[in-house]
Order: sequence, then structure tokens, then C-alpha cells
Amino acid sequence: MRRVIVIAALLLVGVIAFATDKPDSSLEKQLEALAAQHQGKVAFFAKDLKTGQTAAIDADTPVQTASVIKMSMMLETMYEVKAGKHHLDEKLELTKENQVPGSGILTMLDPGLQLTLKDVMTFMIVVSDNTATNMMIDAIGTGPVNKRMEEMGLKNTYLYKKVYKPATGPMPPDQKKFGLGKTTAREMAELLESIERCDLGDKTLCDTMVGIMKNQQDRDKIPRYLEKGDTTEEISAIANKTGSLDHVRNDVGILYAKNGPIIISAFTYDNKDTSWTVDNQAEVLIAKMAKAVVDAWGGMTASKQ
Repeated sequence: MRRVIVIAALLLVGVIAFATDKPDSSLEKQLEALAAQHQGKVAFFAKDLKTGQTAAIDADTPVQTASVIKMSMMLETMYEVKAGKHHLDEKLELTKENQVPGSGILTMLDPGLQLTLKDVMTFMIVVSDNTATNMMIDAIGTGPVNKRMEEMGLKNTYLYKKVYKPATGPMPPDQKKFGLGKTTAREMAELLESIERCDLGDKTLCDTMVGIMKNQQDRDKIPRYLEKGDTTEEISAIANKTGSLDHVRNDVGILYAKNGPIIISAFTYDNKDTSWTVDNQAEVLIAKMAKAVVDAWGGMTASKQ
């Protein structure tokens, strides 16, 4: 009898948890209309963490993450810091082997430079530094990252390899399709929600993650129509991480709106417009979708302190 009661209680908890997600059909129609005009594919998920309202477009379709997968590396690193396996002030050495092209500045610096773990993680997020990402993988490894994602129930979120390096060892058969990493719009939103909820259980480390994300230097997607100030001089109310390839433009973030935090997880792929300009069609689309969400659920506010 006791076992039956426990099972019933667990089922009830599951129903209650599921009920907190309330699809906003009116907003979804607006977002679908925007996505329908796009020359490419869109996977999108948004959630108002206060009300439970959601809006989704193909939110469970696995997609290429590009640099958005670096979020999973940051989260696992913080879990290991909390566990005492690593320390934010421990030193990592910049090596020639890890220096790769693409986003970031560490590839331009002389090998042998000593940086703290926190410094390298910050470079990995705020300027999406590919060399810093490779340094973090040397320090933490892809295995622990993927194990963490699995434990969180994120079955379609996976970090495959270093940036601009060939995959090594046994690889899932879909690695060639997704490249650096894969996820879904819903799963990456769940990762962000975990950070905001501080499932890690250490407020200082959670605030550090959010603070790093608020200094993201690419402001052309989610923040484009929502920010008016100079975020190099004042704290942003948007903590986000972008990821881009020629045919892929993504942005995910926590937006501190007037009524409470909003999660936006936007992925576009197979895009016809592959230009690297601020007017790239996919980047503008993500910005318009983000504004539609905020307009529907509450305007932006001052940054979370």
C-alpha cells in the first residue's frame, strides 16, 4: 500500500509539473507567421518562468548548436567547481595545439600564456572564443559534460568534440550531421531554466554564470530590439549565448522582463541567407521573435542585481 501511495504521489507531482507549462496559442500564431516568412528552418521555445506560459515551434527537433553548446561546458565546469574538482582561479596554459580560427582572440596571442579557469570560461562565452573552448575541453572533458546533460534529462543535447578539430574516439553516428554539438530548442531552454533556478545549489556560482552571459558581446539577435543602452557600460538585462555558422544562426538567453524571467531559445538552420552582416535574415528574425515574446509577456526592466 505504501508503495502505491508513493507512486501515486510521484505521478501527481509529474502532472503538476507538466501543468505549469501553458501554451500561449495567440503568441504562437504570431511567431509562426514570422517563421513562415523565413527562407530556412526554425526551432523555437520560449517560457515565462513566472506564469508558465510557453510558445513553441518544432521545439523538440534536434538541431545544430554551433557555439550555443558551450553553455553545457560552462554548466558542467561550475558543477565541478562546486564539488572541489576544479577551482575558478586554477591556471590553464594557452597552447599552440588549441589555437584555432573563428571567433575569439586567444588564437592571436602567444602560446604559454597562463589564464585562470574563470578567465578561459569567460572568453568562451562572451566572445565565443573557440581556442578557449578547446582549453576548457582539455580541463573538463566532453564525457562529464554529456553525462551531466543525460542526468538532467537532456537526451538530445550533446557536445561531440573540440572546435575545428577532428572527432576522436568512438562517436555517435549523427556527429557528422551536427558537427560540434546538438540540442533541441526545448532542451536548451531547460538548461537555461536550470541555471536561473540554480539547481546547482550555489548562488554565487549561478550568479557568476548569469553575469558572464550578460556580457555576451554579440547583441544582434535576441537583444537587437530590446536593448537601448550601452551594455559595455551598464549591466544588461539579457543573459544570452549565440552560435553561428554559414547556414545556422542561433541565440538562447534569460531575459529579465518586468514581470519576471523569460527564457528564449531560438535556432535557425538551412538558411538561404548566409551573409555575415548585422542584417542577416535569420538574425533579424530571431530579434523579431524575441521582441514579440517580450511584448506579449511583459516589457524589459532593469538588470537583475
